[in-house]
Amino acid sequence: MVVRRDRKVRRQRGSRLYGWGTIGQHRKSGMRGGFGEAGKHKHKWSYVTTYEKDHFGKNGFVRPSAVIQEVAAINVGSISALIQGKVLSQDEKGRAMLNLSEFGFDKMLGSGKIDFPIVVKATSITELAKKKITEAGGEVVQAE
Repeated sequence: MVVRRDRKVRRQRGSRLYGWGTIGQHRKSGMRGGFGEAGKHKHKWSYVTTYEKDHFGKNGFVRPSAVIQEVAAINVGSISALIQGKVLSQDEKGRAMLNLSEFGFDKMLGSGKIDFPIVVKATSITELAKKKITEAGGEVVQAE
């Protein structure tokens, strides 16, 4: 244990300043090198390189909202659930005619199975979806 009479503070007891000067020394942010994130590119750089390696820099890319187009898509396997209980018009061969834009879809995808002939009108359609619909005896019509 330290003998109290030998401590430096014993000499400073009557001084009011205790060795920290007259203008608010040892009070504000000067002792810690600035408030918050201050000095991370200067005198606190060694701290950043040790403990916060990802503090600086950017990561990734954000697409502008004007470029992004939301695509409402439906799979071939979901057609039967979509038209179940609905009355659709028929063509001269007796196949049901489905206009996807009337149901709020923009694109037809090729996942799933279809086992009945149907005529599908879509804005966009994948090659696999075309193949599955034509193999089932249906037809694909490109909409504008």
